[in-house]
Amino acid sequence: MIVVSYPLLPYKQALDLQEKIQSLRKQNKIEDCLLLLEHPPTITIGKNGDTHNVLFSREMLQNIGVQIFQIGRGGDVTYHGPGQLVGYPIWDIRRYAEGVKEFINRIEEVFIQWLHDDYKIIARHDEQYTGVWVENKKITAIGFQISRFISMHGFALNINTDLNHFNWINPCGILDKGVTSLRQLTGKEQSRGRVERSLIRTIESLFRTKCELLSNEEFAQYLQQKEQNL
Repeated sequence: MIVVSYPLLPYKQALDLQEKIQSLRKQNKIEDCLLLLEHPPTITIGKNGDTHNVLFSREMLQNIGVQIFQIGRGGDVTYHGPGQLVGYPIWDIRRYAEGVKEFINRIEEVFIQWLHDDYKIIARHDEQYTGVWVENKKITAIGFQISRFISMHGFALNINTDLNHFNWINPCGILDKGVTSLRQLTGKEQSRGRVERSLIRTIESLFRTKCELLSNEEFAQYLQQKEQNL
């Protein structure tokens, strides 16, 4: 599995990159890839999402620099922003699970185990709602789009996220639960680099795979070579 860590990346740029990678993965031209990054303030609405769960007008949000995208993943309305680690696993899910439900469950399990092992935080699945929860608050949102067994979109982990930004939406359309972050739970700012490194170790353990870390430049060259070989 190839892992690439980006700095702050505009949502549209990341979406275009995902679509390119998914197309190559469907053709079995590349390995499974995991993109790790942050976005500028962005609201995304899933294919079955209710626009009423965006609580402010598009004009008002755009005036303060928030972009809005209607996208093809499952789920409702989600916020992305600085301090949040977004992960896009573009994987052949048949390598890791019997079906979509089990695959999502295993992604959730990554965060449940990682939070326990690294921070002694007890997190859980929820029978009704996708994601990872600490008590009644979501720390990791999860939403995938899967085509011909190849996933795209993925997870959003609140590390040092400004939780006030979730007041712009009803997160995932859920009215009776809250959101939290690693900073809120631990009481101190957390290192994204440390989080990434320990998460990758947990992914390697649970999915029985080996992650190869590439720089942005190395990954761009890798994709270019694979495209030229089509």
